[in-house]
Amino acid sequence: MQIGSYLLDNQLILAPMAGISDRPFRELCRQFGAGFAVSEMVASNPALRHHQRTLLKADTNNETGLGSVQILGTDPKLMAEAAKFNAQRGAQIIDINMGCPAKKVCSVAAGSALLKDEALVRKILQAVVSAVNVPVTLKIRTGWDADNRNAVAIAQIAEQSGIAALTVHGRTRACKFAGEAEYNTIKQVKQAVSIPIIANGDIDSAEKAHAVLTSTGADAIMIGRAAQGNPWLFTQINHFLNTGKIIKKPTVTDIHHTILTHLDSLYSFYGNTAGVRMARKHIGWYFKHFDSIDSNSKAIINQAQEPLQQLMLINSVFNSLTTDSATS
Repeated sequence: MQIGSYLLDNQLILAPMAGISDRPFRELCRQFGAGFAVSEMVASNPALRHHQRTLLKADTNNETGLGSVQILGTDPKLMAEAAKFNAQRGAQIIDINMGCPAKKVCSVAAGSALLKDEALVRKILQAVVSAVNVPVTLKIRTGWDADNRNAVAIAQIAEQSGIAALTVHGRTRACKFAGEAEYNTIKQVKQAVSIPIIANGDIDSAEKAHAVLTSTGADAIMIGRAAQGNPWLFTQINHFLNTGKIIKKPTVTDIHHTILTHLDSLYSFYGNTAGVRMARKHIGWYFKHFDSIDSNSKAIINQAQEPLQQLMLINSVFNSLTTDSATS
């Protein structure tokens, strides 16, 4: 899988997810086998460009892999400026968001709302591609709703505009995250253009990853929600694609160690106070691996205000899990 002049390590890509795909999580997923990872989306609004939270979202400094920053907006000029700004800060790839279905994004005609206006899509893509000397990628959905699936037309515009690779989430904007992903549309897109196509949507197992790559003919797959609290998924998929065999799920010790590693990087990246807050949702996702962790334990951990307190509570839970496992 190649994006511009960059050859990726493999076919597995971590999706840009708001509030989730920060540098600590991208790095963690790379350690477990993601060949590429895209940042959370950042608005092209110049008033927000130097805001600390925006700068953190787009921070690619010291990443072990390619740094890709996703930008969001509706004005071609502002999108071009945002692309140039992030490229100057070190982004090696710029990704354009035309796939987000969130109401607050679509209400201002950004994200997947742009799919309604193919002329504007072309202007934005051409402006961004012309503004930077790094590869530009695009993420879309299959269309606005079931009666307006125009992913093939958008893909052709993208190819004509110089987009280096295209990710297609197999749902319309109206579907949000409901129902099953429509991989046949992704297959149609792949057959219609020559640029690399990345399939996205509902890829939550090694077997599913193989099936999607096979059925769509896509060059790579993008994994989003299934990686939350489950970075091992990349290892499992890589192993299956290379050997055809399923590897064992992570042990209690594996999960415990990964949580501690992840939380330590969150504290370092955000600072203690913000790091503790950011950690809470990730802890919740990791805990989904265990039916025996009760809601009271989760609630107590969510009340922790300091790293040491949060870590002590987590260690206590895992000590109990390890003891239970040893005696069962």
